[in-house]
Amino acid sequence: MSQQQTFDRQSDYHRSDRVSPLDFASWARAYSQRTNRSLAGSRIVLPDDLPSSPERDLLVSQAHDWGMSVSQAHNSDAPTTFSTYYPQSADVPDMRESTGAQAMDWAQEHMPVLRALVDQFCSEHDTSQLRIAMCLILEPKTAILARLLAQAGAQVGIYAGPETLDPRVAQQLRSEGIAVYANPNWNQAQSVSGALELLDTLGPNLIIDDGASFARLAARERPELAAQLIGVAEETTSGVRAFDAMEADQVLPFPVVAVNDSLMKTGFDNAHGTGETCATTIQELLGSGCFENCQLAVIGYGPVGRGFAQRVRTLGAQVTICDSDPRACLRAAFEGFPTRNIDQVLPTSDMVISATGVYHTVSLEQMRAMRPSAVLAVIGGIANELALDDLPSGSFDHSQPVSDLQVPDGPRLKLLSSGDGVNYTAGGGNPIEIMDLSFAVQTSALAWLLDHRGQLKTAVYRLPEQVDRQIAEVALQARGYETSPFEPQTDHSWQVTRFDQPNGAASSSL
Repeated sequence: MSQQQTFDRQSDYHRSDRVSPLDFASWARAYSQRTNRSLAGSRIVLPDDLPSSPERDLLVSQAHDWGMSVSQAHNSDAPTTFSTYYPQSADVPDMRESTGAQAMDWAQEHMPVLRALVDQFCSEHDTSQLRIAMCLILEPKTAILARLLAQAGAQVGIYAGPETLDPRVAQQLRSEGIAVYANPNWNQAQSVSGALELLDTLGPNLIIDDGASFARLAARERPELAAQLIGVAEETTSGVRAFDAMEADQVLPFPVVAVNDSLMKTGFDNAHGTGETCATTIQELLGSGCFENCQLAVIGYGPVGRGFAQRVRTLGAQVTICDSDPRACLRAAFEGFPTRNIDQVLPTSDMVISATGVYHTVSLEQMRAMRPSAVLAVIGGIANELALDDLPSGSFDHSQPVSDLQVPDGPRLKLLSSGDGVNYTAGGGNPIEIMDLSFAVQTSALAWLLDHRGQLKTAVYRLPEQVDRQIAEVALQARGYETSPFEPQTDHSWQVTRFDQPNGAASSSL
């Protein structure tokens, strides 16, 4: 299903933008879903006339827990670009109901880091010979990456699967002269043909990929083209895993930059982007109060699961973490979450959320153990992260964002987004300011590949730390913040110990 079709169907669910006084849950859902802007990392500005009360204190606490700083309206030092004003959610534009051009312009207005990095990219590289194929979820933020690279002089073509396509954005990109290979009505065979057509028509020398599927298709079906690639920039955890495995098996035909492994991607995109928007999208589907007193199991305590768990706890959920890695479970325990064996929590959970990116995280037998009417969903996600391919045809309605799922010899559950990643299939995807950072890393990866063209082996590479630091510096400046520099230590600092004093006497204190 297309994003636009999803947007249309959501009118049957909880689209009311009425915000009760001091109701953070309703406000966060409405603002996040209407604007697709990030609440995490922004400032919430409270009205000067909001009286002090326990309810106000709770609102401030929830905003802090969500990752927002708080100020009063009279505080002239508050940055404006990254501020949101409570409770004015009903006064902001609803990007779900805008045209493709309006949605793209709105996104570009709030992506200053990407704009700065593309400008630098253009100043340092000849872009006229670049042919860049993109395989990403096609929505307004992705379109800005394509638009800016095309405006910089590169030839750009983009492929999107029918389930990850916003048709209004595809139409707008085509009107701007950017080739789009996508159709919401394509079946599997047509989707493969569309992807191959992009490869054959553009003949890319760079690929920006999401999940490694497009670049692996090139390696399998167009090996001569794949062997000539300058490189691939990969966006996701699951995609990097696939390329790492190909390198280990000595079948990787091109250099890959693991964009996902950059701190400026994973540290923000996964935890604050996916974690935040999956929470507000589930609210959009089930109601703003759906997490209050909800017994909720999160499977996987990586960045996505962690970011989601922390936010739904803020909204009142009783969260239990299930993870196979004892280090992840210990971290969860130190962050206030009980950790249990998944088989212990399934029968008592009102909601089960998979956040692993691993095939068959929830098996058919585990679905049978769930309580009737429990909600089952994936955040982030890969195909069949839930073992839906083990179910008979007709077990649920693929056309609905909330569908009854009849488990054979088991309970009837509520399945969200047909088991796909809930925030990008039933919502607007990760917030604009988060993707601003992620796509800045993508642009930096392209620059790094060009800087090292002809010097790279067919291997998976991680970007240098300095790249992350530069992106972070630009992002801080855009928000009106700054670092606190200090004088670096000399090369001989290793010679100084706690026992050394200016007069040569040893210290008697620790």
